[in-house]
Amino acid sequence: HDPWFQVAPWEIEAVCEHLRSDPALAFNYLECITGVDYPDDHKIHVVYHVYSYSKKHRVVLKCLLDREDPAMPTLVNVWSTANWQERECFDLLGVLFEGHPDLTRILMPEDWEGHPLRKDYGIGRIPVQFKGTTSA
Repeated sequence: HDPWFQVAPWEIEAVCEHLRSDPALAFNYLECITGVDYPDDHKIHVVYHVYSYSKKHRVVLKCLLDREDPAMPTLVNVWSTANWQERECFDLLGVLFEGHPDLTRILMPEDWEGHPLRKDYGIGRIPVQFKGTTSA
């Protein structure tokens, strides 16, 4: 298991900037952003896995957001790879990354209602009809 620590959502950008720019830490790579819905606790956890190629170490950061208003700053200015990863977390969980340059759906159609990785997302919804596909 990788070491981890919790970060206040509105402090994430400053913390990550420090992790990246401090030569002793040198976390130069954002491996992934994931999100987990905890409806019983009324929280969505946004989880960042970061790595240092030069130091060969990694750490995990966790931000706990209010499930009814899941918003936090973007990390696109710290690691450019956050761009697509934040869009996925927005699309599937509804997390709003403030300051993101293009926070639009990336997996679901633009007119899709809801966020499929939320645990209260309805079962039995209408299947997605992808453009350009043919039935065999």
